[in-house]
Amino acid sequence: MSTQTLSTSPALDPVETSVPRNAPRRGRRSRGVSVATHAVLVVASLVALFPIGWLVFLSLGPGKDDYLHPSRILDTATLSNYSFVLEHTNFLKWLGNTLIVSLGTTVIGVLVAATSGYAVSRMRFPGYKKFMWVLLITQMFPIAVLMVPMYVILSDLRLIDTYAALILVYLTTAVPYCAWLMKGYFDTIPVEIDEAGRVDGLSPFGTFFRLILPLARPGLAVAGFYTMITAWSEVAFATTFMLDDQKYTLAVGLQSFVSEHDAQRQYMAATAVLIAIPISAVFYLVQKNLVTGLTAGGTKG
Repeated sequence: MSTQTLSTSPALDPVETSVPRNAPRRGRRSRGVSVATHAVLVVASLVALFPIGWLVFLSLGPGKDDYLHPSRILDTATLSNYSFVLEHTNFLKWLGNTLIVSLGTTVIGVLVAATSGYAVSRMRFPGYKKFMWVLLITQMFPIAVLMVPMYVILSDLRLIDTYAALILVYLTTAVPYCAWLMKGYFDTIPVEIDEAGRVDGLSPFGTFFRLILPLARPGLAVAGFYTMITAWSEVAFATTFMLDDQKYTLAVGLQSFVSEHDAQRQYMAATAVLIAIPISAVFYLVQKNLVTGLTAGGTKG
């Protein structure tokens, strides 16, 4: 009886034989794609930052026509425009008026939008879908169409030239968008949390304020930031409804440097930079929650 010896070769790993060694791993970009991506981002950043840098540069020029000859600013740069705006204009008064209107709009707008979004997200009352579409339709009308009827309504209510008039008008712009935003964010919060609140004896309002709102901070930050920007930088309504120069907001006060025969552009530039500083500080404080709040509502419809 003879035995036969079979020689076996080591088995080859199918992964190693099919994938080249120099191929990039999954999830990693090649060097060329990475360089191209960073180049595009750098160019986009420069395009976005150039107007801001140019505005700051013009604000350092002492003459109102320095924007026509930017090279002069390099030799005559000064901060006198900022001191003039702060000391010889009503900038601080405009700032106080804007803070009153912006904070009032933000607090009321976020509260109304959050409660509306939560009601549509959790409750199934008759017409809840139509309600959200009605809010969306209100955003389709241009300001020029709304200006006259709003003026008539506010005049009948004797609210012309009052802070309440601007707050009410800005709420009509901010609340519909923020209600949609908060509804999408509340959809991502498990319903079991509401049920747990009811089991613990909380009322619907208690569940909303004590359990849901703390979890919705990113969404609230986005809604608050959007509402504040809406009130901070709006011009058309503020120009129409505010008649007393002591009640001007910053955006309206900025126009006071331009007249029919003259334009003090150096003061306008300095004022614009000062206007941007507070809202930039607010953005810095809430930036951590902005991305989360903007994207969370899109994961569940």
